[in-house]
Amino acid sequence: MIITPIKTRVIRPNELIIEQVLDESVTDLRENDVIAITSKIISLCEGRVVAMDKTTKDELVKQQSAFYLDNTHSKYGFTFTITNDTLIPTAGIDESNGDGVYILWPKDSQKTANRIRKYLQNKFGLTNLGILITDSTCNPMRRGTTGIALAHSGYKALNKYVGKRDLFGRTFNVSYSGISGGLAAAAVVVMGEGNEQTPIAIIHDVPFVSFCKQDPPKRELDELRISKDEDLFAPFLNSIKWRKGGGNK
Repeated sequence: MIITPIKTRVIRPNELIIEQVLDESVTDLRENDVIAITSKIISLCEGRVVAMDKTTKDELVKQQSAFYLDNTHSKYGFTFTITNDTLIPTAGIDESNGDGVYILWPKDSQKTANRIRKYLQNKFGLTNLGILITDSTCNPMRRGTTGIALAHSGYKALNKYVGKRDLFGRTFNVSYSGISGGLAAAAVVVMGEGNEQTPIAIIHDVPFVSFCKQDPPKRELDELRISKDEDLFAPFLNSIKWRKGGGNK
């Protein structure tokens, strides 16, 4: 796997993610490439920003999250939430590289991923092309951020091992390989978290990725999600007194 970051100019709110940002930044794609795009520049282009002097982060968290922890902050001022079926600090709201604004998550990352894939496929005459929209988060009891996938298009996000056998004939009962998650983690490391100004990366040479010619169907997207009761971390998630937020997921 080879990951090539793409440097862009500074992206401002209300630009056009396809017609401006991607057209001027992505000049070459090959068959079976995956293009990773940080959610931040998509949010900026969608105008998903709120001036810091107009509200507080706590109020935004309550509005944007499906569930949140009331009056409970980490050592560094983060509030944990469940937003878009994802356990994420502060509903994904970010302040870094925002120039005086809070940057929210994209309105519909999946819809945007599908639209970008179709456009770039037509532009470069490609049959197989993957789109991956990323963000970053932290893992419990581990220092450092890790990339996560918010949406994907053009490939299978999971490699299912359930029902298959290991080297010694033992049947897998619950194992899936998170293709999107692994690609996101690798791409975000290369794109960086600071002032690198490389919010896009092209991922080449991915023989483990199964490409598709259509948008991910609902059943596949549903398979990516897991309920709190079924989750490995259910004892922790269900022991928390979550408050209902204004988000719809």
